[in-house]
Amino acid sequence: MATHLIVVEHSAGKLVKATLAAVAAAQKVGGDIYAVVLGQGVAGVAAEIAPYVKKVQVGEHEGLKDRLAQPWAKVIADAATGAGITHVWGAATGAGKDLLPRVAARLNAGMASDISAVVDDRTFKRPMWAGNITGTVEITTAKKVVSVRPTEFTPPAPGAAGEIGSIDVDPGVSKMSWVKFDAVVSDRPALSDARVVVSGGRGLKGPEGFKTIIEPLADALGAAIGASRAVCDAGWVPNDWQVGQTGKVVAPELYIAVGISGAIQHVAGMKGSKCIVAINKEPEAPIFQIADYGLVADLFKVVPELTAAIKASRG
Repeated sequence: MATHLIVVEHSAGKLVKATLAAVAAAQKVGGDIYAVVLGQGVAGVAAEIAPYVKKVQVGEHEGLKDRLAQPWAKVIADAATGAGITHVWGAATGAGKDLLPRVAARLNAGMASDISAVVDDRTFKRPMWAGNITGTVEITTAKKVVSVRPTEFTPPAPGAAGEIGSIDVDPGVSKMSWVKFDAVVSDRPALSDARVVVSGGRGLKGPEGFKTIIEPLADALGAAIGASRAVCDAGWVPNDWQVGQTGKVVAPELYIAVGISGAIQHVAGMKGSKCIVAINKEPEAPIFQIADYGLVADLFKVVPELTAAIKASRG
């Protein structure tokens, strides 16, 4: 029987909800599911994940206070070896992509990354070539490491809280050192968790377009703001806003693409959205091929009108 270890991601003392996608994927295999929570002062995070797993193993240490991949990978590999774990799971977030390959290397385990479906305990499906094809990956090693695309798995319902215990940890010696973390602070919803996302592209012609066109619409809808890679690379908006293959993968209930042509790199990060609305003056823009609703128009004219209409409808 499979035995699973969920690597719990957390931020500012709170569980990162993408972790629950890893739990959902592990449940499809079956077997006992455990979780490991690392850091300092993480009792609250352990309590959050407990209703989804059989047992939570908490490892607290000064050397784990900051999320550095080298010491975290060592501790997770040690925990997996000591508990006879067959599968190590985590979310395919930026942190997960940094950490889990190192865990796999320490365990001499095969890894399937960014999976979108579970076939059985050793076979998984994952998007490839910017989502143009779906590959089937089989892991033949005794231990398996899997990162899960959060948008493809529905978080499970909580159950009875599992036992919470502590484990002895040894972070070892690391060549990494913590410098700082420059977080993007915003009152808007987090991009990965938002129900509505409004994204802008080069059609906005500059950073001022985001301020005058995108931000008012996002505020009217209570939406998160996203962007194409081109505008992030140009420095118009923070890199944290990038949606795409090399940015964040999102699947909100409503995705509004404004002035985005629909390059394959961007589409790979948002095509799972429940409803896609595209606004672009070019009728041949590729974004219209995947949009549920498309409007061929001058965004500088129609988006302010749309924003005004939304605000009027809400009094």
